[in-house]
Amino acid sequence: ARVDHVVFTGSIFGGHRIEQAAAGRFIQVTTELGGNDPAYVAPDCDLGPTVAGIVDGAIYNAGQSCCAVERVYVHRSRYEDFLAAAEPLVRAYVMGDPMDKKTTLGPIAQPSHVAELEGMVIEARAKGAKIVVGGKATQVDGRGRFFQATLLRDVTPQMRVMQAESFGPVLPVSPVDSEEEALTRMNQSALGLTASVWTTDEGRALRMAKSLEFGTVYMNRCDAVDPALPWGGFKDSGRGVSLGAMGLESLTRPKALNFKLKA
Repeated sequence: ARVDHVVFTGSIFGGHRIEQAAAGRFIQVTTELGGNDPAYVAPDCDLGPTVAGIVDGAIYNAGQSCCAVERVYVHRSRYEDFLAAAEPLVRAYVMGDPMDKKTTLGPIAQPSHVAELEGMVIEARAKGAKIVVGGKATQVDGRGRFFQATLLRDVTPQMRVMQAESFGPVLPVSPVDSEEEALTRMNQSALGLTASVWTTDEGRALRMAKSLEFGTVYMNRCDAVDPALPWGGFKDSGRGVSLGAMGLESLTRPKALNFKLKA
């Protein structure tokens, strides 16, 4: 009874439990439940910064970010170039103790999650995807639960790695033949937190943003939060927003004063 307002960040399962606990209370519940965030690489992109940004956006913090890049759709005209540029960047990650300055890829937080990541990669390979780099659970000096920085190519929409939130250092890449196909694939998810469009054409980014079913759409960046902007997702990524003026307003309770004063 002491709780007047809930702002929750976590899993879809956790969000459902929060909603159930608040049922019948008529209190405000804001939830941010993670994402399966796509990136589209357009034919006119600046390839070097695009590849560097997407690889970092996918593998930063071992992919354990709600707005990490989870799937990439590359225009077929840039597909092989993208993969060729991404491979050495993914291979360069150094696993180890996060307190060691040489480490660029730390461990996986949840004990059961390494097996889940490996299962996603095994299923994708069985259905035709190719492992370019990584793909395995491992340890460093016999310690820790790590998952190798992983680059997958030729993935398809039916693979679990393209449908579920991997929340790990896994970068699955698929070719598309048009902007329209990219939009369709990007929206084919139950989650809608963020999406990114990598292009030198602002008009393209604006055009796609109008059709993308996500709480935040980036152009030439990803995995970033601006406290001046509202932060929230569509579909199973939650409801309501935090941050920005809209997020602050959601923490208030409006009260109208309607006085009739004696003339």
